[in-house]
Amino acid sequence: MARRRDKRAYVSSMSRDTMTDQRPLLREIFDAAVAAAHPDVVLAPHLPPLPKGRVICLAAGKGAAAMAVAAERHYLDALGLEPERLSGIATTRHGHGVPTRRIKVVEAGHPMPDQAGLKGAAESLQLAETAQGDDLLLVLLSGGGSANWIAPVAGITFAQKQALTRALLRSGAPIGEINTVRKHLSRIKGGRLARAGQHATEILTLAISDVPHDDPSAIASGPTVPDPTTLADARAIIAKYALQVDDAIRRALEDPANESCKPGDPAFAHARFELIARPKASLDAAVARAKEAGYDIIDLGADLEGEAREVAADHARLALQARANGRRVAILSGGELTVTVRGNGRGGPNQEYALALADLLKDTAGVAALAGDTDGADGGGGSASDPAGALIDAATFAKMKSLGLSPRAYLDDNDATGFFAATGDLLQTGPTLTNVNDVRVILVE
Repeated sequence: MARRRDKRAYVSSMSRDTMTDQRPLLREIFDAAVAAAHPDVVLAPHLPPLPKGRVICLAAGKGAAAMAVAAERHYLDALGLEPERLSGIATTRHGHGVPTRRIKVVEAGHPMPDQAGLKGAAESLQLAETAQGDDLLLVLLSGGGSANWIAPVAGITFAQKQALTRALLRSGAPIGEINTVRKHLSRIKGGRLARAGQHATEILTLAISDVPHDDPSAIASGPTVPDPTTLADARAIIAKYALQVDDAIRRALEDPANESCKPGDPAFAHARFELIARPKASLDAAVARAKEAGYDIIDLGADLEGEAREVAADHARLALQARANGRRVAILSGGELTVTVRGNGRGGPNQEYALALADLLKDTAGVAALAGDTDGADGGGGSASDPAGALIDAATFAKMKSLGLSPRAYLDDNDATGFFAATGDLLQTGPTLTNVNDVRVILVE
């Protein structure tokens, strides 16, 4: 009997050790999702043959510089294009720039736009306007382009646009609603870049989707596609969230001249749009890695939206149910969650989701989770060192108990970064040079 008790104790100890060592696998699952959407992998197969004239490349978003490099490699090296026939500007987030040969890189603010983005957008519009009959206008978009390309309409100051962006981000509005307002206060969004470059022989937009349901008009606020939203929609969103905005903003949203470009506009006569990477493909890659590790899969889809802590509560219930039923499962989801900011802390939706999970699962053994933004930054102040999200497992629960940390108190202050900095559980990836939204994984033993 003594020998059997010793064996059971040994097996129990091994199980505990295994359950606290899920972090490498969580990171492998996340990295598989990111790798599936890297510009080096997804861009070249979609690039068209050489035009008779120039290739004018305009890129925006967190993957813009990496996409520019992939385009240079294709045209200059694979196709032998003369260097003087390739030009362009890639406007990306601070810290996401990489060396290029012919395409200028501008590092700009995100999520809050800055003067560099203002300059990058102005130069991009000017270069688009030089496109002529034999030129290809190649537009490369990835998540973050809405903040990187900032070009306020007449009558709106840059400071007013910044203040509105800040209010929208704090309101808890989903990205689609935020972009609806942005598109009607911009000279580059909502199809207006296509209008600027409409004399090119072709406008080809290749996009990495970072929005639920892959809506072309929502990616980087649709600078080269028709916009189905209206000025009235933008005004309704301002009213819905009771945003306090300047009179200049209200006047601009009532001015018919600021209506976005609609189907049938001559700007789109030679425009074509292709998605080259989607959140679902990245989530599928994550699912495949979890299956390889022997988990049953609960795939909740790549298009989840909602308040981060409320979605976390739903997912915690699924994890607890699986645990109660003795199932070994991986619960995976993508999409883009939101946070209604009421406190004064730091963090983003992935960290808030993980913090809510920590609060709900803190007494549950055999559960580990990761929530991260595939671009490598979840909230933060716009620095390349911002965390991508957070991880939780038994070690997190033990650390928060030993430190006397209350997840609920940190949630009340929207200070997920502060909590996970204290427990040592921030997910730090650095810029990934792509962006296909968030990846969330819960492993249940």
